[in-house]
Amino acid sequence: MKATVLHGPGDVRYESVDDPKLIKPTDAIIKLSATCICGSDLWPYRGLQPNEGPAHMGHEYCGVVVEVGSAVRSIKPGQFVVGSFCLSDNTCPHCKFGFQSSCEQREFMSGAQAPYARVPLADGTLVATREMPGSDLIPHLLATSDVLGTGWYAADAANVKQGATVAVVGDGAVGLMGVLAAREMGAERIIAMSRHATRQALAKQFGATDIVVERGAEGIARVKELTRGVGADSVLECVGTQEAMSQALECARPGGTIGYVGVPHGVTFDGQALFFGQRRMLGGPAPVRRFLPDLMDRVLQGRIQPGKVFDLTLPIDQVAEGYKAMDQRRAIKTLLTV
Repeated sequence: MKATVLHGPGDVRYESVDDPKLIKPTDAIIKLSATCICGSDLWPYRGLQPNEGPAHMGHEYCGVVVEVGSAVRSIKPGQFVVGSFCLSDNTCPHCKFGFQSSCEQREFMSGAQAPYARVPLADGTLVATREMPGSDLIPHLLATSDVLGTGWYAADAANVKQGATVAVVGDGAVGLMGVLAAREMGAERIIAMSRHATRQALAKQFGATDIVVERGAEGIARVKELTRGVGADSVLECVGTQEAMSQALECARPGGTIGYVGVPHGVTFDGQALFFGQRRMLGGPAPVRRFLPDLMDRVLQGRIQPGKVFDLTLPIDQVAEGYKAMDQRRAIKTLLTV
């Protein structure tokens, strides 16, 4: 088959690779119904993350099971499934504590920007639907695999409560999903920080009540102005840069909480500022598996439509254009049809 392979910065190819095969008895092979490009894929694409040799790309996925290993018990061929980008057994102490993204057997999914993919730890990672979903639901279910699950974790880690004031730093796909999550969790006021009209419009669709276009000290001052000098109860940091983290810390009120899910690049902290700021912090790779059953149910019931975040759809053989469009901010998130 053909699949997406990153050979170096800016060099993405859709080329012939070996068909995926069962390697361990806990594996499953799925036929993807759709896949997509993640904002985190842009770090190696831009050369900002080390990459040793050709890398099979893609970690967001949903589709139909075609084969399972001899040890797989809860998943069977013919089922439609969604899985997390973090592969987990869902039985270890960390999984049972709700942090499947720190599973003792954790692996990270790869090779999902392709028609077929191998999913290790299938029993613990994959969640099946009761019935085969309609094609109209595929983009929304695909979003639960990572981008929605990660935005949801940002809101959960930030301790978003009913009636809360929330600030979201980052207007990429994860930040927009954070807005949606905050709304679903009952936030009364959601301040989205965005400079782009199309992203601002989508943020409002997802539940943003205020848009802040300023950055740095001006952005912090604007959030403080909107909150009468107090700051936000919860702040979602969905970028991973020093500027974004500093923004998040300064926008949170004393006693507030920052949920950070942007993969950090060059982020450092000042101990004195942390000590006297008195803000809680929780983040890291999202334990999407914890939220998957609930998020999938919300999609299947028509309560949420996270797939609206896909504003560019391309056939998978045009994946290189999808990367370019996201890199150049011509697209928020690219859906790849297979």
